Amino acid sequence: MAIGSGLGAQMGISAESTYGTFVAPTKFIEFTKESLVLKKTTAQSAGIAAGRLLPLSSRRVLTRREVSGSIDLEVTNKSMGLLLQALMGTSVTPVQQVATAAYLQTHILADTAGKSLTIQKGVPLTTGTVTDKSFLGCKVTSGEFSCEVGGMLTGSFEFDGKDCDEGQTLAAASYANMSPFHFGQMAVKAGTYASETALDGIRKVSCKIERPQEVERFYAGQSGLKKEPISNDQVKITGNLESDYVATTLDDLHTSDAATSLVWEFVGPLIASTYYETFRIVLPAIRLDEGPPVVDGFGVVKPTFNFVGLYDGTNPVKIEYMSTDTAL
Repeated sequence: MAIGSGLGAQMGISAESTYGTFVAPTKFIEFTKESLVLKKTTAQSAGIAAGRLLPLSSRRVLTRREVSGSIDLEVTNKSMGLLLQALMGTSVTPVQQVATAAYLQTHILADTAGKSLTIQKGVPLTTGTVTDKSFLGCKVTSGEFSCEVGGMLTGSFEFDGKDCDEGQTLAAASYANMSPFHFGQMAVKAGTYASETALDGIRKVSCKIERPQEVERFYAGQSGLKKEPISNDQVKITGNLESDYVATTLDDLHTSDAATSLVWEFVGPLIASTYYETFRIVLPAIRLDEGPPVVDGFGVVKPTFNFVGLYDGTNPVKIEYMSTDTAL
């Protein structure tokens, strides 16, 4: 029996071959918070019957079902591949680095058609019995990453899903020996693409990738369930750089509205040879919308520069992930 509280909860994920069709979890992630729920739409008859003061229970109908919610977690050195693939859209196979235990995943921004997940949540009763809620057809609608002084790299993933199945067998959770990426491993670089140099004074970074989709694809003949959402707008990439005013590099970019390539990376322990645990976001072109420095007291000036990610016409937006995972 599990512990009868959140301490006994679990979260397993797997890639689906067919949208909305259950696949038993293959990866178990350590999460900090989640809000995945079944959303239902009902209709109640308004029929008049002589003397009836309350709506009739038998004339309430369930007209559609869907799933929404989010998962918050710490970004770790293993088991992140499925979430990154669902966010970015490219079908990824980890590439072994020479003959070492290091495997590189390169998640290039692409359409997310066909990239859906089964997410199985185990929720403990106070008795210690863990109930199964398997969320089917889960599409990532946004992913946001953040890290600040003294903190870990965190991620928050928003989902839209097709349905919740409570009749599956709860998988036995097993966890890789995972370590989180953190501020002590963080570097931020800017400049010409592939030749970026480190920025000084950065205290906090956040980056959000939004994947707008048509999530209202409810049609007749689908038993009140949706078809797979389709991209219906351009990807939106935004973020901010919180800093001490140690140089004018970002200030000058704000003033001129010039573009720069941004690399935000975390490099952890050595895996083998010259290959290190790595999480890296590469944005070939960003422009700064806000953030000119202002003096609001006696302390160090601390501007926050808000940026938008754009296409430079040549190079892709990508997330690189180096780990010992041989498969997503």
